[in-house]
Amino acid sequence: MTVALRAKSYPYIGFHPEIAGGKPVIDGTRITVRCIAGYYQMGMAVDEILNTLPQLTPSQVHSALAYYLDHQEEIDADLTESSDEDFWKQQVLPHPKQEDPVA
Repeated sequence: MTVALRAKSYPYIGFHPEIAGGKPVIDGTRITVRCIAGYYQMGMAVDEILNTLPQLTPSQVHSALAYYLDHQEEIDADLTESSDEDFWKQQVLPHPKQEDPVA
């Protein structure tokens, strides 16, 4: 007997190039799976995440956590990259009216 592999479905998770650079988000929001995963890694329970993000439903948070747990390596790499303070300091542009200290 052959068992067909089914693609896993995450009903509340979407990918939109114009939102978060195409990273997985909760559909209808700009909240990334990375955000939910970060809260989860800090030790927050689903109820605590819902208190922090009350616009979400329990199903949305559970779907985000399921996606995270199935794609943990990818999301953890994204979390590491997004929390690289030195990288973000290099992205800061000086204010246009600020004098150039080198000149």
